[in-house]
Amino acid sequence: MDYDDELDVRGLKCPLPILRTKKALAAMDTGKVLRVVATDPSTVKDFDAFARQTGHELLSRNDPPADEFVFLIRRK
Repeated sequence: MDYDDELDVRGLKCPLPILRTKKALAAMDTGKVLRVVATDPSTVKDFDAFARQTGHELLSRNDPPADEFVFLIRRK
């Protein structure tokens, strides 16, 4: 899937991946897609909750086990 911007949060632990994602999405226009690459396994559940709470659409994610987790999020 295509995306409009990418955020690399590899090596960062909770809550930094979510905080940086929130900031990146705030700078994007509605409907644009952000690709986030993370290494913290807790980001899988964190991004699910983040999407539910904020209304941003979690378009896809890869499931554990994985060394890196990739999320595509559409800004509301």
